[in-house]
Amino acid sequence: MTPIRRMLPDPHDPLDDDALRACYAYERPTLRMNFVSSADGAATVGGRSGPLGGPGDKRIFDLLRAGCDALLVGANTVRTEHYDALRPDPEWRTANGLTAYPLMAILSRSLNLDPDQAIFTDAPRPPIVFTAEGAGRFPAELVTVGDLAQVTDELNRRGAEHILCEGGPSLFGQLIAADLVDELCLTISPWLAGGEPGRIATGPPAEAREMSLRHVLTDGDQLFLRYARKQVLVDKPVDNH
Repeated sequence: MTPIRRMLPDPHDPLDDDALRACYAYERPTLRMNFVSSADGAATVGGRSGPLGGPGDKRIFDLLRAGCDALLVGANTVRTEHYDALRPDPEWRTANGLTAYPLMAILSRSLNLDPDQAIFTDAPRPPIVFTAEGAGRFPAELVTVGDLAQVTDELNRRGAEHILCEGGPSLFGQLIAADLVDELCLTISPWLAGGEPGRIATGPPAEAREMSLRHVLTDGDQLFLRYARKQVLVDKPVDNH
């Protein structure tokens, strides 16, 4: 097991899976972003985010997926990162009162998706695709939406209170502009990527929103930060699902 340690608050060395899950326990119905960045702010290396990760990042990545009700991701990320079927630890999930598998939700305006990709063909729970009106046909459940608030409302209606979003940067930027982001879980990798790759959030201008740092974890030179909106912490009841 990758020895992830807590630096802030209350240093702890190392964290087992239960302690690590407690670090990421949901306080309320939440839309949580999970991203990785180089130390100089790049979202990708060689066009993909995967090379910026490591064993600790993968461990947290898997635990975040295991604890969510729905995973939301943009079509370009599905293609670029070669997403396969969503199968996070069904035994742990059912033992903790969750459905065996989270709902997989993909956002695609044009339906430029490969129906033969494993995310569709090997899925234990059929994904849904949110798309624009008149986008066309695709061999999966299509839900027509006009904006991102309708996406989160529909996921909530289907019982998904805790939504994990893995991007990409364009979707992250749009969610910020729509004021829908409650949390950011950010891995900072000890790499300098230079000026060509983009940031983890791109898109329309948005009002700056102050976040609260919940913890700092570490695996060697890699940092894992969890930020939450301050009103989420003050105004909402605790719910660890």
